[in-house]
Amino acid sequence: MVWLFLIGAIVFEVVGTLSLRMAVDKKRWYIGVAVGYVLAFTSLSLALAGGMALGVAYGIWAASGVALTAILSKFLFKEPFTWLMGLGIVFIVGGVLLIELGAAH
Repeated sequence: MVWLFLIGAIVFEVVGTLSLRMAVDKKRWYIGVAVGYVLAFTSLSLALAGGMALGVAYGIWAASGVALTAILSKFLFKEPFTWLMGLGIVFIVGGVLLIELGAAH
C-alpha cells in the first residue's frame, strides 16, 4: 500500500508543478497547484506513516517528479528536451535504483 501512496504523491506533485506552469497564463490554475501539492504531501506522508524509509521515499518522489515533469513539459509546453537532459534522467533513475538497493541492505 505504501507504494501506491508514493505513486500518488509523484502524480499529484507533477500535476501541481504542471499547473504552476499553466498558472503563468491563467490564474485559475493556482487551484490545481494548491490541490496537487496538498495531495502530494498528504500521499507522501501516508507512505512514510506506512513504514517507507524517508530517504527512499523522498529520493524516488523527487527524482520521478523531475523526470516526469521534464518529459511532459516537452509535449505540453513545447519546451526543449535535449539528449543531455535525457542523460540526466538516466542518471536520476540510476541514482534512485542505488538508493533503493542501498536501503535494502
